[in-house]
Amino acid sequence: MMLTNDSCYCLRAFVFLLLSICCLEVGSADVQTSLPGELKFAHVIYRHGDRMPVDPYPTDPWNDRKYWPTGWGQLTNRGKLQHYQLGKWLRSRYSSLLDTKFDNEQIFVQSTDVDRTLMSAESNLAGLYEPVGDDVWNAQIKWQPIPVHTIPEKEDAMLAAKAPCPAFDYYLETFKNSDQFQSLLARYKKLFYYLSSNSGRVVKSFIDAQYLNNTLFIETLYNKTLPVWAQKVYGSPELTYASNFAFSINTHTRQLARLKAGPLLKDVLSRLETKHKRQLKPDRNVFIYSAHDTTVANLLNTLKLFQLHSPPYTACILFELRVDDKDAPFVSVFYKNTTAEPLPMDIPGCGVSCPLSKMFQLYDDVLPENWADECKRSTLTMTYEEANLGAATGILIGIIAILLLVSYGLMIYYRRRDYKVHNSYAQMA
Repeated sequence: MMLTNDSCYCLRAFVFLLLSICCLEVGSADVQTSLPGELKFAHVIYRHGDRMPVDPYPTDPWNDRKYWPTGWGQLTNRGKLQHYQLGKWLRSRYSSLLDTKFDNEQIFVQSTDVDRTLMSAESNLAGLYEPVGDDVWNAQIKWQPIPVHTIPEKEDAMLAAKAPCPAFDYYLETFKNSDQFQSLLARYKKLFYYLSSNSGRVVKSFIDAQYLNNTLFIETLYNKTLPVWAQKVYGSPELTYASNFAFSINTHTRQLARLKAGPLLKDVLSRLETKHKRQLKPDRNVFIYSAHDTTVANLLNTLKLFQLHSPPYTACILFELRVDDKDAPFVSVFYKNTTAEPLPMDIPGCGVSCPLSKMFQLYDDVLPENWADECKRSTLTMTYEEANLGAATGILIGIIAILLLVSYGLMIYYRRRDYKVHNSYAQMA
């Protein structure tokens, strides 16, 4: 993905919108039925639903909990309904894969360890599995508990992608220090200064601008009147591009993508392969991951399918595995954002239906062999110059250590010899 100016961004966004409309006119349902093979497995990754601002800026006139229906960053009733409806839609789309009664050996659900994603997953499952038959445990409540799995964010290298990775941090800083990035950053210096001066919070990066823009978006969504200074920039091509570009930064190079979203993509593709080989235990038909806008953007960018935008609430990526009459597996990727039906994605170099083996070939450069090892700042993750410097430093330290040991040994030797000579002369006297 190349860095572009605002006008290029607007043009690309417009073209993307036109393509989306065209795809809808043809009908993604038609595309789905025309794909070769029988649907065998689906892997769903979605963003949480509507939420409150995470952290309002210091001068925000709405920076008080009394103006909001729930806590900062929490899922709202609107967000719960959005995911309940998405769950209903998933029920319709994957009725051939899931029984109407919940079966833990048919589906697995995992979420990042964040309130809004956990609650979104639960709301989604309420729509996906309305209790029927023996599952009805209370006639007054059309809901049943279904397990949602999670792990702490700091341990999550796959879904939250927040487990420590020194190599990623290094490559990210390298990218940010590049002439390309610094040139773009300089173009937005005035905007960032304007935002900082008026918001009371330092805005020095695209991600800072995105956080602030997101707060303004939510306040507009909830009919909160923005300050005059904010009205002058909110919705402008400049702030919109800066905010949207932030979603591409962490996967802007293939090196970054490999370490940030590679574990998730590898997890999905490996599971599709395991399913096709009939080695998946339990032999589930659907996996669902509840996550964030950054998760969706990072994954799409790693797949080379991302058009700069802010993934909306309940934005959803669908990996679908189909097997033809010769037992050949094919993968299709759909993206459902604000559209009623998902858009079939044209996988680069493969189309809308790609052989599973070709998927591994196409994305081999972003599938880590051993993520934990690759995250270490060893000579394997250094440039040639760094590796030479590191090796030279190591050799120098080794030489110094050896010299110190030799010196210490000689010192002990001479001390002992002097002691023996002194004793022998004393005996002679």
